[in-house]
Amino acid sequence: MSRVAYVNGQYRPHGQAVIHVEDRGFQFADGVYEVWSVFDGRLADFDGHMTRLHRSLNELRIDIPMTREALGRVLNETVRRNRVREGLVYLQVTRGTARRDHPFPPEGTAPSVVVTARSLPLSKGDASAKKGVAVITHPDIRWGRCDIKTVGLLPNVLAKQAAKERGAAEAWMVDEMGLVTEGSSTNAWIVDEHGKLRTRDAQANILQGITRAAVMALIADEGLELEERAFSVDEAKRAKEAFYTSASGFVMPATSIDGVKIGDGKPGPIATRLRALYLDRAMRDAI
Repeated sequence: MSRVAYVNGQYRPHGQAVIHVEDRGFQFADGVYEVWSVFDGRLADFDGHMTRLHRSLNELRIDIPMTREALGRVLNETVRRNRVREGLVYLQVTRGTARRDHPFPPEGTAPSVVVTARSLPLSKGDASAKKGVAVITHPDIRWGRCDIKTVGLLPNVLAKQAAKERGAAEAWMVDEMGLVTEGSSTNAWIVDEHGKLRTRDAQANILQGITRAAVMALIADEGLELEERAFSVDEAKRAKEAFYTSASGFVMPATSIDGVKIGDGKPGPIATRLRALYLDRAMRDAI
């Protein structure tokens, strides 16, 4: 069966799903996006992603295109039409189509809404999680509002490509003080040399990851010690464990950073436990 995409009120064959050449997402990266994991045809962390979507739209002063309920129906219908049981559904909302000019278009310009879905077997991620993945570090050259989930991802693309070229799964971006900010498409975590879980404070202009928040709730339930505080590259390389979180990777153990083995070079018990707990909760609560 061919894939189907939703574009501005219509479900179209994937190859025919197009936007106008002067859509501001294409011209200016003037838009936001969200990605939901799909388990058994249902969306994981629905409310968290929807709340972050509304925050991103409000921060950029883009009109909310439809109610949560209506958008939920569109997301689920796109998943259904693509027969996705395990995978991802992607939503992009831009400021809409208007004559190319830097200021916002006239009031009342309708936002553009695009939804796609694709299958991604859970077994593929599980195989990576069992052996762990490599991470590299990369200078963070992004703009100053990384807390907004915009489609302006060129620095992230360059970082991810650098990781790929070095045989790694992810790049952890590093600020001018040598502190890890976050991954190119993930949140970064360590279990430091004292056994304490650490991840950067989400108020420090990093993305407020929905999977990150869910994992933090699990950490509290498990009674583990957590500190929201930045860590340096050197601290990460001395850590007992390292991992990252995201909507597609869930909790992914990192067994090396810049070629330096983390711990014993195998996925650690805390990351492995958190991955199992997260998947159990996400599958149970998906809607």
